[in-house]
Amino acid sequence: MSWGTELWDQFDNLEKHTQWGIDVLEKYIKFVKERTEIELSYAKQLRNLSKKYQPKKNSKEEEEYRYTSTKAFLATLNEMNDYAGQHEVISENMTSLITGELTRYVQELKQERKSHFHDGRKAQQHIETCWKQLEASKRRFERDCKEADRAQQYFEKMDADINVTKADVEKARQQAQLRHQMAEDSKAEYCSTLQKFNSEQHDHYYTHIPNIFQKIQEMEERRIVRIGESMKTFAEVDRQVIPIIGKCLDEITKAAESIDHKNDSQMVIEAFKSGFEPPGDVDFEDFTQPMKRTVSESSLSNSRGDGKSEPKFGGKSKGKLWPFIKKNKGAGPEDFSNLPPEQRRKKLQQKVDELNKDIQKEMDQRDALTKMKDVYIKNPQMGDPASVDHRLAELGQNIEKLRLEVQKFEGWLAEVEGRLPMRTEQARRQSGLYEAQNTSAVNSCAQDRESSPDGSYTEEQSQETEMKVPATDFDDEFDDEEPLPTIGTCKALYTFEGQNEGTISVAEGEMLYVIEEDKGDGWTRIRRNEDEEGYVPTSYVEVYLDKNAKDVYKSLQKISE
Repeated sequence: MSWGTELWDQFDNLEKHTQWGIDVLEKYIKFVKERTEIELSYAKQLRNLSKKYQPKKNSKEEEEYRYTSTKAFLATLNEMNDYAGQHEVISENMTSLITGELTRYVQELKQERKSHFHDGRKAQQHIETCWKQLEASKRRFERDCKEADRAQQYFEKMDADINVTKADVEKARQQAQLRHQMAEDSKAEYCSTLQKFNSEQHDHYYTHIPNIFQKIQEMEERRIVRIGESMKTFAEVDRQVIPIIGKCLDEITKAAESIDHKNDSQMVIEAFKSGFEPPGDVDFEDFTQPMKRTVSESSLSNSRGDGKSEPKFGGKSKGKLWPFIKKNKGAGPEDFSNLPPEQRRKKLQQKVDELNKDIQKEMDQRDALTKMKDVYIKNPQMGDPASVDHRLAELGQNIEKLRLEVQKFEGWLAEVEGRLPMRTEQARRQSGLYEAQNTSAVNSCAQDRESSPDGSYTEEQSQETEMKVPATDFDDEFDDEEPLPTIGTCKALYTFEGQNEGTISVAEGEMLYVIEEDKGDGWTRIRRNEDEEGYVPTSYVEVYLDKNAKDVYKSLQKISE
């Protein structure tokens, strides 16, 4: 099966077919190129998607990724990033192994095709030239034969005419002989040209054209084989990344299987546990009997002997609202005293750990510089030992500052850890204001409170709760109660922005009155004037208690309890 023998007369169709084959190859190259662009675009979109949902550094969102479910999601994002990388590999390999190679091959193919068809056209032009020569020789032979025949007829006519002179007859005879000789020469030339043409035609159709068409056939078959190999490569490039993609998917599955719902639930407890105990039971009050409050039932405010009843509900109360104060949206104090005990302990411990890490980092740098200085001392040509003294001094100062910070936070931490065993009694005091008071309304508050994400609390008093607490005259009586007695003075060590309900703002250096001592929860109640009083963190003030007032205060507190 050869194009040279089977398609010897289909030169034009072969030229069209081979051009079509090149067009198909270029179309396939374009297809693969668009596939690589799609892979790159897909990889880019996957990377952007993974980046979009990555937690922001040093943000609250980053802290949320400590749960097993969010860790699994983070692992999924990382694996999707690797997954995108494999699509980039597909694009790169297809570009280098298919589009690049085929583009060069197409250029070579076009040059080869052009050369083959140029040879074919040249062979066709040669045989056409031989044919034209044969036709010219044939026409010349035919013309000479006719001229010779006319000359012979003219001679015979002149020879038969008796009126013609002998000289004219001789002239006609010589002309006839000349024409006859010319016909013979033309005949010989025609025979020679015919033989030559037949030989050329035989070579053309049985040698030259078959050879040229055979080369064209081989060229076309190579093109077909090459596009088939490229299609295999197309599939193989995908197949090569399947194990890695499968590994990415396996890692995603592994991350999903690592999710531990029990562990996450425990972490929620650790994150938001306040350290307070729930409020105690609400005492029954019999309103059918006249209220005769004894000293044992009164709070500190009854020491004034005004005979007015204490409020039961903190709606308008100036009493202590912790832990039901609203979330402080501003920056918290350095010692985290705005947080519940358990959360404060965790924050302080975290701060101590961070400072210790910073100290270790600075010490490592100092040790490295010390070794470098020793090397410079032993080998002065390597450097000046004095050049690192300034940096060593800076590191020493930094380490000292950090150690002072650690001592400060460890002191606060020890203070908190020392209080935690007592937190049951403290929490009951805080939750019920004072156990001697009626705690029914406060209990309602405790049921309605909601914990905010950072461990502080908000007071959400629902309409249902408000309906459960009947309106009484206690609010009006409490609005008119006399202020608590002063038990000492204090000086504000730092500025405190009292943005929460029940707190009061103070400026650094300001002198104020103390009306309620810290009961172990980190808050002291102070007064600026008759209308301004509230709570401030104990660590923010320096308290000077009046001894006599303090003794009276403690005696009344014991009686109240």
